[in-house]
Amino acid sequence: MKLKDLDVIVTAPPAPGWGGRYWILVKLTTDDGIVGWGECYAASVGPDAMRGVIADVFGRHMQGENPENIELMFRRAYSSGFTQRPDLTVMGAFSGLEIACWDILGKARGRPVHALLGGQMNDRIRAYTYLYPLPQHDLTAFWTTPEMAAETALDCVDRGYTALKFDPAGPYTIRGGHMPGMRDISMSVAFCEAIRAAVGNRADLLFGTHGQFSTAGAIRMGQALEPYSPLWYEEPIPPDAPDDMARVARNVRIPLATGERLTTKAEFAAVLRAGAAEILQPALGRAGGIWEMKKVAAIAETYSAQLAPHLYAGPVEWAANIHLAASIPNVLMCETIETPFHDDLIKGSIRVENGFIPVPQAPGLGIDVDEDLARAHPYQGKDLHLQMQEAPCDYEKGNAFEGGPPAPKD
Repeated sequence: MKLKDLDVIVTAPPAPGWGGRYWILVKLTTDDGIVGWGECYAASVGPDAMRGVIADVFGRHMQGENPENIELMFRRAYSSGFTQRPDLTVMGAFSGLEIACWDILGKARGRPVHALLGGQMNDRIRAYTYLYPLPQHDLTAFWTTPEMAAETALDCVDRGYTALKFDPAGPYTIRGGHMPGMRDISMSVAFCEAIRAAVGNRADLLFGTHGQFSTAGAIRMGQALEPYSPLWYEEPIPPDAPDDMARVARNVRIPLATGERLTTKAEFAAVLRAGAAEILQPALGRAGGIWEMKKVAAIAETYSAQLAPHLYAGPVEWAANIHLAASIPNVLMCETIETPFHDDLIKGSIRVENGFIPVPQAPGLGIDVDEDLARAHPYQGKDLHLQMQEAPCDYEKGNAFEGGPPAPKD
């Protein structure tokens, strides 16, 4: 069995676009006709450019190879161009292709992917969700209105969720770590207070920041949140400074989580060595793929750290996250996005049930991809999967982070 053909589909979820402006799906076909699906979570270049990167990585390192040889193909991609270090874009391309290889291998053997990763440790995976607006909420006002967040939180808990993520601090800016404004701190405290009052002890609070703060600013914000006992404080500073993140960890009594923007065991191990986080959040379509993150899970075990795979993408990456989570002893939970388009794209083949994800048992990733639906929603914009604003933190009027693509204003 050899890898033969590649197809790349860039599909755009309908507005408001939870999960990003587009998802990059890859379809691999072997010389004996087995099809595997993967998803590349790579947001550093536009989708047209990314098509070229994916095609180059496949043609250069994988085409004609046995899909079993994942370690060999990873080393080719990791070391290519005399780099011998993590490359965000190349690893994003390889990750989606690697996921598709596992889908092929499972289908070829008639077994789910987790069975090929050491077997099934967990029958179901705890799910968590971001707080998204309910139908009656104003899409712009939602992100700065604690009362609306509390309504959504209660709705999620009533549907079985036991962990809820939100990010009221803003802004999502290119200018690196900044000192949060007092308005941002007060807003964050108000969100925690309102959500905790709504759900009581029925759910954990997960506070996100997207790497927005300076080290001192992260400490200041984190200490203000301590009375509400969040389960985690997510990526409080930019991801490339694990020693500084460790300073935050030593000064804030909330577990730190990070990993959405990291790739390969080289970067995750540096976080663990520094004592910078106790919860790792790999995005499997970026971080190096399933096998590389299986290694990270093993390294994390030795530091008593847990994994909570990240998802701000489509359901193919979600399926990969679930199979990894099913195979490891130190999984905490998996992020989930429930929209009709997510569900329709995999024909309802994996779903959340009362706040938990039953582990799929069908061959490969256990999903049935609706290829026609994916092709019927091509991405036609020019923006990246997620955009960062150029304006700095606004200390006068306050800030907002809209949870992904900005809400339509028309």
